[in-house]
Amino acid sequence: MTSERETPAELKRQSFWSADSEKSWMILESLQMRDRTTEWTISVHESFVLIGEVWFMRLGSLKFENILLRRFQLVERFQLVELEMATNNFSQDCLLGSGAFGNVYKGDFHVEGTLAIKRSLADSYQSVEEFRNEGRLLSKVKHKNLVSLVGYCEEPGPKGAKLLVYEYVPNGSLLEYITGKRGRSLTWRQRVNIAIGAAKGIAHLHEGIQPSIIHRDIKPSNILAGDEFEAKVSDFGLVKMGPTEDQSHVSSQIKGTPGYLDPAYCMSLHLTPFSDVYSFCVILLQLVAARPAVYSNGRLSNYHVIEWARPSLEKGSAEEILDVNLLSEPCNMEIMLKMAQLGLRCSVKVPKQRPTMNQVWQELAEAQHSVDNFISKHPSSAALISSGSSAPCESMDNDYSQSLVSLTGVGLQRLHVEMESYSFRSTSLRCLAENSISVEFDKKNLRGNT
Repeated sequence: MTSERETPAELKRQSFWSADSEKSWMILESLQMRDRTTEWTISVHESFVLIGEVWFMRLGSLKFENILLRRFQLVERFQLVELEMATNNFSQDCLLGSGAFGNVYKGDFHVEGTLAIKRSLADSYQSVEEFRNEGRLLSKVKHKNLVSLVGYCEEPGPKGAKLLVYEYVPNGSLLEYITGKRGRSLTWRQRVNIAIGAAKGIAHLHEGIQPSIIHRDIKPSNILAGDEFEAKVSDFGLVKMGPTEDQSHVSSQIKGTPGYLDPAYCMSLHLTPFSDVYSFCVILLQLVAARPAVYSNGRLSNYHVIEWARPSLEKGSAEEILDVNLLSEPCNMEIMLKMAQLGLRCSVKVPKQRPTMNQVWQELAEAQHSVDNFISKHPSSAALISSGSSAPCESMDNDYSQSLVSLTGVGLQRLHVEMESYSFRSTSLRCLAENSISVEFDKKNLRGNT
């Protein structure tokens, strides 16, 4: 694997793997590739130490390394020069998008193929501890609906590069589809499948591993579409360990994205998995309505999608809020209504009264199963409830929400904005006591008005 790279023969590649913390042991493995040898060391903290040296031909050493990587779920260490070569020196042509702490690039490698490389900004506010935390957590997390971490690069020095290498997900983000930037809309079935897959991925973070992990930045740009439009949750720069069994919450400085932040979390600074549930409620409504979390209706005020959709949904109607691209094609109105109403339930004020992410995906899967059963029993009606639009879609208004690192205040139900550029980063934003904020934007600075 390493020896086939188009890099110097003496290149050293290190890999690491962290075992389940409950077992109180860790395996650290180091591989040094040479022309005819592989030297390997496996150390087990507080358990045993096994040191061995294996000599075999070059092809055999490659096979042996691959076995170790699979067996111990190792995360590979890349050299910066490799990543520069793969991205044409981080060319704008390779830029896929921007996340909470930096840019994501598409990189082509001789052996691994195409991968996604997340590079922290030069003046990134992500600390070394946060960077290592993301890598450490993701080295243990494996799920088909979570973007897999392949490797990392941490160069020494105060200005040393911090990069994470992920699997490449080819069909872009959910944000690109609901804003029309992909030039086509999603079918109702694709929307439901994406909702189910994303909910499964988040549920795995909450309940599939111990201690649990809270994502803290669930939004459309962090939900990617795979080859078959299966959802993959990405961008784990803000993840935090969740509460243990004897804890009700963890205390946390507010981090996330306006429009998707849980008001209960903003008011109390108490972070729980239900904070992710609130963020996901906004996703569900956006899948149905294709509107930004915070949008302008042409009046002086901008409204949150939850408050905009609530009157129609409380009347039991989804048609008034349905994405126009679904109105133009046959669509299953019932399942869209159920998905939107589930979104409202995920937004209730008391966090513990919200469904868990496991309950969310199960309810969506049951609704989809009911539709499929109906289609199988009434084949002639299939055309009336299946949408397959690939035509150019109408775009929603600009989504003004971008990640914030620190937020002081009581909540985000409304956002009043004047802007020239909605690409921004702020280390502090003050919320007003009346549960709204007023913000002025220019191309470089963000100023909160109180």
